[in-house]
Amino acid sequence: MNSTAARLTEGRIIAIVRGVASEDMLPLVRALEAGGVRAIEVTFDQRAPESWPDTLRAIRAIADEFNGRVLPGAGTVLTPEQVRMAHDAGATYIISPDVDEAVIAQTRALGMASLPGALTPTEIMRAVRAGCDIVKIFPAGELGAGYIKSIRAPLGHVPMFAVGGVNAANAAEFMRAGVSGLGVGGALTDRALIAGRRFDLIEANARAIVEAARG
Repeated sequence: MNSTAARLTEGRIIAIVRGVASEDMLPLVRALEAGGVRAIEVTFDQRAPESWPDTLRAIRAIADEFNGRVLPGAGTVLTPEQVRMAHDAGATYIISPDVDEAVIAQTRALGMASLPGALTPTEIMRAVRAGCDIVKIFPAGELGAGYIKSIRAPLGHVPMFAVGGVNAANAAEFMRAGVSGLGVGGALTDRALIAGRRFDLIEANARAIVEAARG
């Protein structure tokens, strides 16, 4: 397993940051780090390419400030070119909503961890055969922990993260189903809390989810 993938598995939680203003990014990540989160996924907005420079600047800012304590990654990556841009900005892993062999190959060629999104056993094994490090089961929340437990019966050798609809109430259940970690969005990056500068509550929420994931 890629060394970054091993660290992601050890940390168990990836915080998914989407549409956060640049002035709020580092205060948010500081709060998440204080709550025990060690990996931040900054997503590309595929509907707004004009926002991509901000995405890349956020990845670079996290890489520079936290100097390896928090792993920066790029999410919603759909093309090899976006992989390259994210790598040049300092990303250490690439997360996608789908399985694209070219994206996985470029990610591996640049020494980053690859986490493509899949749902069915066929998609999962397609990702594994393409060389990914961890499969992102998405959208996990729609089908629940029972689905993951079922697919892990034949595919228990595949490292998986549950992503989509994960929160403090169901984090432990997903972990018991056999995943290696969790991708958490709104439960960690509540827009109202960010707007209200309640980074203390964001830290508390992060701590609760990290503790739930660790059992």
